[in-house]
Amino acid sequence: MAQGYEATVEELLHPENQPTLDEDILYRYFPNLEGPLAPVQAQTNWVYRMINTPRPLEEKMVLFWHQLFATGNSKIDNPPELLQQIAMFRRHGLGSFHDLLVELAKNPAMIFWLDNNGNHRGAINENWGRELLELFSMGVGNYSEDDIKEASRAFTGWTIGPKLPRLPLGRFYWSFAYKPEDHDDGEKTFLGHKGRFNGEDIVDIVVQQPATAMFLARHLYNFFVADEPQVAQWMMAPPRDIAAIETLEQAYFDSNYEIRPVLRVLFHSDFFKQARFSRVKTPAEMVVSIIKLVGYFKEGFRPGMEAIGYEAEYMGMELYEPPTVEGWHYGKEWIDSGTLLERINWTAEWVGQTDLPGIKDIVDRLMSRGAMSPKEFVAGCLDLIGPVEVTEETRRSLIEFAEKDGELRQSTAEERSAFARQVGQMLQMIVSTQEFQFA
Repeated sequence: MAQGYEATVEELLHPENQPTLDEDILYRYFPNLEGPLAPVQAQTNWVYRMINTPRPLEEKMVLFWHQLFATGNSKIDNPPELLQQIAMFRRHGLGSFHDLLVELAKNPAMIFWLDNNGNHRGAINENWGRELLELFSMGVGNYSEDDIKEASRAFTGWTIGPKLPRLPLGRFYWSFAYKPEDHDDGEKTFLGHKGRFNGEDIVDIVVQQPATAMFLARHLYNFFVADEPQVAQWMMAPPRDIAAIETLEQAYFDSNYEIRPVLRVLFHSDFFKQARFSRVKTPAEMVVSIIKLVGYFKEGFRPGMEAIGYEAEYMGMELYEPPTVEGWHYGKEWIDSGTLLERINWTAEWVGQTDLPGIKDIVDRLMSRGAMSPKEFVAGCLDLIGPVEVTEETRRSLIEFAEKDGELRQSTAEERSAFARQVGQMLQMIVSTQEFQFA
């Protein structure tokens, strides 16, 4: 608050100026973190980082790229390699989109996920070439089947290096290998360009396309601003805010395909500032924000991190295991009768624990205001847990719930104890509302 909005944005956009997260505590409590059969431990690793990182936007962008470049352990069957992919997103997530796509094409987990290790000169596998264009950069309708074939030819020879035997020590990390003898060096025609292209040449052409700028802009808008239709509908459904998308597209080209300047434009835009509560929180956002709110790790590492780590899975978002290469569907599709019940029950359980540092802080801040009416009490709770904006109907319901205890006082120890309990109950009511599901 003291440094102001612009300085805060710059601090977020430059995570390299903040210290890195100390990993020693992770490995102390989770020594199997990089074990070959540890997808749950891998989730724990990442969720712990999201909660405790001093570089929040860096980790938020890692989640963004994981959703866009969806890669699943069901096929990879090697959680350490997915951890390496996530670490790559951490290194390149705010930099050049061109460089990120090249690194993605060299990432062993992605190579295996989309079968580019089976893409050979004279016997191409189109899986990586197709998804690069369809789901990772341009979107359906902006390329031809011939473009897919030519892109696939350009990526022949991009494969995984020889793997060391698993036994007796378990799996070793995979590595990228380029095999020139397996690369198709013939002339190719791709998106109207001709040449003896390799994979990096394909990426050079892709990032220059207006379709790529729009595709990336819509994803960023959907992730940070407001829910868009599902990606599969984009060919037919126009953007929710065409002017906003055009602004982000222009920033993409002005910055020579750099992500950080695009985000700077986004965070300073009116369409960002005015679009509060226009997105349904993803399960990962819900879990991480609640654990941060209650201050569970404020006083150091505590038991229970593993259960927290896979809670997002129960809400429909199993990290490292997207349902398809398309990633997760978002918006209101995060909500059904089962996942909504899980969201409410889990969240209410945490915010009702008034002995946790974050909730105790809310109690103390409310208590410092002295005696208050039920209306003032509800307003204070909504402000301190969010702030959360609710409809008048919801507000009336919350006030009616508070009125059953009459005026809220804190004169005696008994009244203060009752007041803390009432705060916990009101916070549980608030997280059960429809409005709390939105960010």
